[in-house]
Amino acid sequence: MENVIAQVKAVLSTTAPYWKTLTETLSADVLTRRPAPGEWSAMECLQHLVDTERMVFPARLQALLAGRDFAAFNPDAQGTQPADSLTPASLAAEFARLRSASLAELEQVTEADFPRTARHSELGIVTMAEFLHEWAAHDLNHMVQADRAVMQPFIAGCGPWHRYFTDHDMAR
Repeated sequence: MENVIAQVKAVLSTTAPYWKTLTETLSADVLTRRPAPGEWSAMECLQHLVDTERMVFPARLQALLAGRDFAAFNPDAQGTQPADSLTPASLAAEFARLRSASLAELEQVTEADFPRTARHSELGIVTMAEFLHEWAAHDLNHMVQADRAVMQPFIAGCGPWHRYFTDHDMAR
């Protein structure tokens, strides 16, 4: 892929507006509905993104720039649950605030930093280039996961069109 930094920034820049739109237009019932037992709702995906924006990605970026090792992140043990006091839109706004700060930090990275390494406690040696790819893929993964969660009540109610959604139907 050419222009990795620009491509990563483009992905990371789309995530906050995606969540803003989703949380301002869909009901809390749809956003908090788990698509299947053990699967995350859209709100749980958003809370995870807030957690990683607070505790993971900016810290890893700085660790890679400094050549410092960093620990793995376990969302089940270290993550938080969406607070009942927060509306979906307020959680999306918090994510947007945190992401804006992260994008500002990302401005210091150049292609010359791509070979920089650090040791991840579970994965071993990782490079800045790998980290940047992972950050973008992580965002996209949780957007897909949220979309799949939100799709479930619509898939269940689409009658004869259901067969077009079998790849996404988590009730099967």
